[in-house]
Amino acid sequence: MNFTKELLFFFSALGAFNGLVLSCYFFFFTKKKHLSNYFLGILLLALSIRIGKSVFIFFKPDLPRIYLQIGLSACFLIGPALFYFVKSSIEQTIVIPNKWKWHFAVLIAIILLVGTAFPYATYPKYWNLYFIKIIYLQWFVSILATGFLLRTILFKLFSKSKTTTENTTNVFEKWLLSIYGGNIIIFTSYVLSLMPINYPIYISGSIAYTFILYIFILKLLYRKKTDDLFSPSPNKYGNKKVDHESAALLIEKLHQLMAEKKIYQNANLTLSELSKEINISVHQLSQLLNDNMGKNFTAFINEYRINEACTIMLSENKLTLEGIGYEVGFNSKSTFFATFKKLKGTTPAIFLQNATK
Repeated sequence: MNFTKELLFFFSALGAFNGLVLSCYFFFFTKKKHLSNYFLGILLLALSIRIGKSVFIFFKPDLPRIYLQIGLSACFLIGPALFYFVKSSIEQTIVIPNKWKWHFAVLIAIILLVGTAFPYATYPKYWNLYFIKIIYLQWFVSILATGFLLRTILFKLFSKSKTTTENTTNVFEKWLLSIYGGNIIIFTSYVLSLMPINYPIYISGSIAYTFILYIFILKLLYRKKTDDLFSPSPNKYGNKKVDHESAALLIEKLHQLMAEKKIYQNANLTLSELSKEINISVHQLSQLLNDNMGKNFTAFINEYRINEACTIMLSENKLTLEGIGYEVGFNSKSTFFATFKKLKGTTPAIFLQNATK
């Protein structure tokens, strides 16, 4: 390689490597575990694998075909990862819904089954003529679906009233639009590479990714706090009273968190930890429970624990009553029995006896 090619290879590969590092950061090292962080990590990981494949195949065409298959397969996850990143960010989803899990499970199953039945090394024609078009079509559809999620923000961005746009497009919205726009640029670069035009445009996707990635990195490093990038209005409630509409949303998040994550099973769960899970202050959570739900923190958590205990008793389990108490989050037998009688009007033993009858 001459110096120009070496320089091109360096910048292209650097983007892929740093994308992998940044994806690990969003998976494991962010202080606040927003669900959107994980989808952003998946997006960066899939993009980095795809970019890495492009870089090495461009500068080393005789690379084993398995690397092409891995790179194109990773491309199959880029669109869905982008869509769920934006969706979880806008809706501030706390726990990943089962249907999202099934979507990714089906995608991975397709990748494994097709990759095993039609490996690139044996069926390059299928991959180059059919599979790659299906992959890019799915990516394109995901971009359109993501644009639909962002329609309100996009409308504000392209509004004729410049003043209105400047006043209403906040940091969070600009962050989402930046990632969405960067994805469109990378996608366009790869689609153009499929057309019968200058071959060097194939590597332009890698260069674009490196450039966009470093803008994101500089943005993260420049900001002293990044919570406003991952939440429409982080801790927006402060110590103010929650309005009725916001209270309804927070209560829904609380129930979703309890039902799917079951954090009430943690015997040492505190009000502070729960407030961090839904991204509001301790004072605000306490006020929400007391004013909007008519109960304190202990009563709220114990209701879930006792209901879970009843479910376990009615199932075919081999736990003792004391074991059930510990299983649902109580740290002593006496507390479990006393709380159960208070909420259900009877002791666990009599409840179990009546249920058996």
